[in-house]
Amino acid sequence: MKATTKPTGEAAKLHRGFGRLAVLGVILVLAGLVGLVYTGVATLTSMVLFGWLLLIGGAVGLLHAVQARGDNFFWLGVVVAALNIAAGVVVLRRPEAAAEALTMFAALLFLTGGLFRLAGSLVVRGPQFGWTLVQGAFGLLLGILVLAGWPSNSKYVIGTFFSLALLFDGLGLIATGFGGRRVVSIVTEQLTAEDGKRNEPDGGGAKPVQPE
Repeated sequence: MKATTKPTGEAAKLHRGFGRLAVLGVILVLAGLVGLVYTGVATLTSMVLFGWLLLIGGAVGLLHAVQARGDNFFWLGVVVAALNIAAGVVVLRRPEAAAEALTMFAALLFLTGGLFRLAGSLVVRGPQFGWTLVQGAFGLLLGILVLAGWPSNSKYVIGTFFSLALLFDGLGLIATGFGGRRVVSIVTEQLTAEDGKRNEPDGGGAKPVQPE
């Protein structure tokens, strides 16, 4: 059985880094699966995270605006930061209403995106005509389904999308982590084999003279 060569130095750091990436992917996959089971909790969790992101982003933007108060865009930065802070407060105080608004926004986004893809595929008829047509029809159908169940479906739509995003991102990180570890191991083995060939002795000594 062929022994595997363990990476050393920078290769070992890369190997461990890809391993941590795979572990993070596993955590995201587990979080996505739990979110798909408890979509209501996932919706509220995503709203709370969204609210805190707005608050933090608004506070950072306000700090930058104050530091650059001599700039021409000072008041614009202050207004944008204040709007982010106000939106974050509203989302944190009324996460259910925020989920309803985001669900409506997502439905309208699916509808407009699906209509544009359908119209573009029918007008242009490029090499990806069939795939673009299917994407447009799927987006249009998804938008109609979300609108048909609004606002009662807002309790689980955002949570479902959020959980699916975590799931697919986690799967991508797992694939990247394991693929990167494999590539590092293969390159390390090849370099070790080449170094071994270069260090092999040439056999030394003079060749024996053949008798005539």
